[in-house]
Amino acid sequence: MTKPPDFSHIRNIGIAAHVDAGKTTLTERILFYTGVSHKIGEVHDGAAHMDYLAEEQEHGITITSAVTKAPWRDHLLQVVDTPGHVDFTIEVERSMRVLDGCIIVLDGVRGVEPQTETVWRQRTRFNLPALFFINKMDRPGADFARALSSMRKRLGAEAVAVTVPLPEQQAVVHLIDKTILQFRGEQGEVVASAPCPESLWNEVRSYRENLLLAAAEVDEALAEQVLGEEEPETDTLWRALRRATLNGRVFPCFGGSALRNQGVQPLLDGILRLLPAPLDRPPAMAQRAGGGLEEVHIGGDGPLVALAFKVQMWEGRRHVFTRVYRSSLRPGQTLAFLAADGREVREHTTRLFDVDAGKKTPMDIAWPGQIVLLAGLRSATTGDTLCDPKHLLLLERIETRQPVISLAVEPASSSDEEKFLEVIGKVLEEDPTLQLHEDPETGQRLLRGMGELHLQIVLERLQREFNLRLRSGKPAVALRETILRPAAADFLFHPPAVPEHKVPAIRARVLVQIAPRPRGAGLEVGIKPVIKPEGAKLSLEQTTALEQGVRFALTSGPLEGAPLEDVAVELTGVELFGAASTPNALSAAASRAVHKALEDAGAAMLHPVMKVEVVVPETNLGAVLGDLQSRHALIRSSETWGDSVTLDCEVALDHLLGYTTDLRSLTQGRGQFSMIFSRFDTLSG
Repeated sequence: MTKPPDFSHIRNIGIAAHVDAGKTTLTERILFYTGVSHKIGEVHDGAAHMDYLAEEQEHGITITSAVTKAPWRDHLLQVVDTPGHVDFTIEVERSMRVLDGCIIVLDGVRGVEPQTETVWRQRTRFNLPALFFINKMDRPGADFARALSSMRKRLGAEAVAVTVPLPEQQAVVHLIDKTILQFRGEQGEVVASAPCPESLWNEVRSYRENLLLAAAEVDEALAEQVLGEEEPETDTLWRALRRATLNGRVFPCFGGSALRNQGVQPLLDGILRLLPAPLDRPPAMAQRAGGGLEEVHIGGDGPLVALAFKVQMWEGRRHVFTRVYRSSLRPGQTLAFLAADGREVREHTTRLFDVDAGKKTPMDIAWPGQIVLLAGLRSATTGDTLCDPKHLLLLERIETRQPVISLAVEPASSSDEEKFLEVIGKVLEEDPTLQLHEDPETGQRLLRGMGELHLQIVLERLQREFNLRLRSGKPAVALRETILRPAAADFLFHPPAVPEHKVPAIRARVLVQIAPRPRGAGLEVGIKPVIKPEGAKLSLEQTTALEQGVRFALTSGPLEGAPLEDVAVELTGVELFGAASTPNALSAAASRAVHKALEDAGAAMLHPVMKVEVVVPETNLGAVLGDLQSRHALIRSSETWGDSVTLDCEVALDHLLGYTTDLRSLTQGRGQFSMIFSRFDTLSG
């Protein structure tokens, strides 16, 4: 492609959901109906096109986000299939960061589930327009109206139906076109459209009225027609619904069953009609290296701006997934970026690839709006803004979450020690939520991650991809520390000079105040000191050093050396001693002052508390409740759907290790649970 594409005919979308809602199954149908694949790959057969990793095929879940392209009605869909399991939520977070819109898949039986809420918060943070696909409507207990209600109740979303599923007829009613669409052929590839019968239309008329009222909120002319009980033109209704979708007022919903090949083609049409093209999105705001802000418009004129959002080892080599925002990108181009520590780094791209799940194809040029794969970048990592070296900018970075569980690991053979460090380094680059630490007391290496499954998958990959076998201990929960009361400290850092080693005297004095914060509030650092002597000023380098010293002190608490959580630190005073108050002296003084205050503030251990949803047969409810009470669970609510009961509760992660096996035993394999991190808190009971 030697010229920029028609941006109005491009849709960059992600597909996200709670685990097992059917998003990969939906993606497979999208690829089949758009002609990308000639055979539908099923997740349960380990043959899904988008689940290309061996671990994904073996476990039947999506682990890493996969990118592909699909043509539909003269448009190009760039589709990202994301994981549903909470352990791999970083994949969803960094995918949402570079998309223009998303499809959220719901289970028609369960409605909104815990990971749906997490996905919703991620969508909200990036202000992404979204469609919903209410899936599995062919299953016993599925209820379209209840699923819409759960969206309004648990997400606060204005959900309006566009297609209403009729699973027993292998059809949907299209509320905008007022037609009934039946899906025929061996795999639902033939869509037969006919006017909706009056008797059936009366059953779905209330959905149509809700749709009209929601669209009329953003279109005065349409509002007049609706209030006058006039029938609006189809195109007028589509335009109003699109406007309401793009501004986040309304979230259109489509129903069906991806596995039974029902309802997918109307969703594809809805993507084109309702979700934004790259140019429809507001400009991204970037910080200039020299200060100030700059708007970055997709496809706009100006120097190159691209965002590195994922690192992946591909065929043993380091590749970087990148979304281009402005200008174009070619192989051999020199790129520059500001690293997390503020350093300017320059690198050369060696090759550029188009991506289709597990396949890559060389490209000559990438245009704005495209998601591509770069080879040759040794240092660029998740969240770095790749720029023209003459015009450095910094887009908002991608936040990563702190791990909550750890395993002691070591190579099975002592001869693999060097290989172990090299391979682990590569895996840590890929996954920002994975960390390796050495326990200072035992000398053990601790691999930390987001959950038991997360760490299990990592160990499996190390053996399969790198032929590296590890010995591992039992999972242990990652702890935090906090303080119980306010405290203050005054510390003078003044180590003796060492003339024979030409080490000059350095000196700095720092005053700090610390106070506890509410649970889940995180850390807060304020650097606004009174400076002595009067009239003295801190340089930018000195201010940065003070903050680094404070934050370093917060990585190790007074009880067991665990990182601090829910603490506010205010650096209230600094005394400078001329040239002796170097940045190193200020950093050390700040760190020591915080440590001194922590010792006087009273400390407590914090454990990760998880929000848990347990779904069990009603006949097993008593046994499951008794087991949860023994784990000191706090039951928030329960709801009965058919012959199943859903329990919402909070449980410390310490008490959930191995719960999958125990729940299966209590329910003869019929119970299931999901959990997401809620906060760090003290344990009671």
